[in-house]
Amino acid sequence: MTPGAQVDHLVIVADTLEQGEQWCKATLGVKPGRGGVHPLMGTHNRLLRIDSPAWPRAYLEIIAIDPSVAQPARRRWFDMDDSVLQQAVREQPRLVHFVASTADAHIAHQALKTLGIDRGPLLQAERPIPDGMLRWKISVRDDGQRLFYGGLPTLIEWDGPHPTDTMPASGLTLQGLRMNHPRPGDLTAAHTAIGLTGVAVQEGPPNLSATLMTPKGAVTIESSGT
Repeated sequence: MTPGAQVDHLVIVADTLEQGEQWCKATLGVKPGRGGVHPLMGTHNRLLRIDSPAWPRAYLEIIAIDPSVAQPARRRWFDMDDSVLQQAVREQPRLVHFVASTADAHIAHQALKTLGIDRGPLLQAERPIPDGMLRWKISVRDDGQRLFYGGLPTLIEWDGPHPTDTMPASGLTLQGLRMNHPRPGDLTAAHTAIGLTGVAVQEGPPNLSATLMTPKGAVTIESSGT
């Protein structure tokens, strides 16, 4: 049975959270909301709701390496230890990836394996929130790679509350998500295997782009091939 997956959140990698906050205010016209820390990965974040009728629980994550913690024993998620990506985000934060939620990450994980795609093991993760804990399973390869230049989503399965449950409205809504890739057929097959719809895939140089309605009007953010 094909699992159902939907866009959970967009991943903006920044050199520092301060840089990410400045970028968010300048580019999207809003201040990012409260986030948290990820001891397992040595990262921290800020979050914003971007839900819309097509993506009812979507949010945007601005994430950076947390300088207050030591290098984790494993590679960080989302290629954050990649030197090319690190150099790119020193210039400015950028959209690099998205995460797809599913009710059964194991089934989705196995569906990708049938295509010869190793999305990495499912890790247990958690972080505290003011009234409890957020807990989830997430697919992270041992090498930290995103795959398909960020166009193949990381898989996540929430156990209990979802971050958007307590997020205030941000004034942002996701209007569209598109991935250009030299092998669109392979990427489309992977999206179909996990039951993901609504993400446009077309042939071209690698580029993940998202269009958001903001206080500044429609704004498109993109990976520019990173």
